Amino acid sequence: MKQEKTKLGKFEMQLLAYAQFRKKEFISSGEIASALDINAEQEWKLLNRMTTSGLIIRLKRGVYLVPSRMPAGGRWTVSGYYILSKLMEVINGLYQISGPSAFNFYGFDDQVPNRIYVYNDRIFGEKEIGGTDFVFIKTDIKRLGSTKSLKTPDGIDAVMATKTRALVDAVYDWSRYNTLPRAYGWIAEMLKKEPTIVEDLISDALQYGNKGTVKRIGYLLAQLGIADNRLLEMKQKLGLAKSLIPWIPGRAAKGSVNKEWGLIVNGSIPRS
Repeated sequence: MKQEKTKLGKFEMQLLAYAQFRKKEFISSGEIASALDINAEQEWKLLNRMTTSGLIIRLKRGVYLVPSRMPAGGRWTVSGYYILSKLMEVINGLYQISGPSAFNFYGFDDQVPNRIYVYNDRIFGEKEIGGTDFVFIKTDIKRLGSTKSLKTPDGIDAVMATKTRALVDAVYDWSRYNTLPRAYGWIAEMLKKEPTIVEDLISDALQYGNKGTVKRIGYLLAQLGIADNRLLEMKQKLGLAKSLIPWIPGRAAKGSVNKEWGLIVNGSIPRS
């Protein structure tokens, strides 16, 4: 069944023409009332009508994203990555995509997420923007990094966490994503295929993880046969005080004690 084309009224046409003639990607509340010589209520109804019909995208209160040309069929369809990039441009934010979005992208998990998970330094919470659901995780700017550029079909360079950074996030943010012990299996499988990537994993764990993350990944790497001298920096970060935590959180803390890494070993590495 064909989707019915959105009918454009006089003001809709004028708004799009105004933005396109001036090559404006963004328009703001108040701007259109003046440009089209309408009052504030008419402007609000116009913007709301165009957002609802998919002609423009409301990025945040009072700021809208406008297409560079008339959308085919009257509805503007862009990727969530495009919307995310433009939102971060408006709020002057730094960001990177990680979590389930990255786990699926790198093939660790075959479940396709219905939301895009975004670490950033500006906003937090779940938001629906332009038909895409986002989970914004506000974090310290020091925890942003280890990324790669991802070219989208829209021509946007989205910012994706690297493979090793995504794995560190799976361990660090295990309670958010329910990824332990699965992530241990992902790491083991990755190192079988790409053994040279272990240095990047160690570096990311040290820079972007906490002590719990370093303990858990360090113990895992030791179990996978990584030489002790390559794990020295991880041990130095932990220092002498090694209070015990479970290797697999959420399970009963019953198992052997590993004093070297400060862990109660309450499970094994999942096998693929």
